[in-house]
Amino acid sequence: MFTDPTRVLVADDDSDIRDLVTFKLEQGGYVVEPVSDGVQAWESICASPPRLAVLDVMMPGLSGLDVLRKLRDDERTKDVPVILLTARSRESDVDTGYASGANEYIIKPFSPRELLHRVAAVVGRG
Repeated sequence: MFTDPTRVLVADDDSDIRDLVTFKLEQGGYVVEPVSDGVQAWESICASPPRLAVLDVMMPGLSGLDVLRKLRDDERTKDVPVILLTARSRESDVDTGYASGANEYIIKPFSPRELLHRVAAVVGRG
């Protein structure tokens, strides 16, 4: 299913966060494809499912939750692990993220080291 077992798609409309996540994951040995919105994320995932998708919840066009729901509803992408990375920290937001099919939910601000550990854990489960 995965064309590259180390490829991680990172979708965040904040370029600083996208660059930080990309840098940290590349340091960890992952091949990162950064995109700036949910539409690009969905198109990329459909073209070539990554080993993992890290999605910001609040993005223009398609939100991270929209992309996650589309992933879970599509036979080709339903098994792609997803980490939601978001500033939305209310319990109801976290519950919605997991109920939509997220494997992990990380609240901003986050520790880049913790992110790397969580990515490794999710990729290791697959």
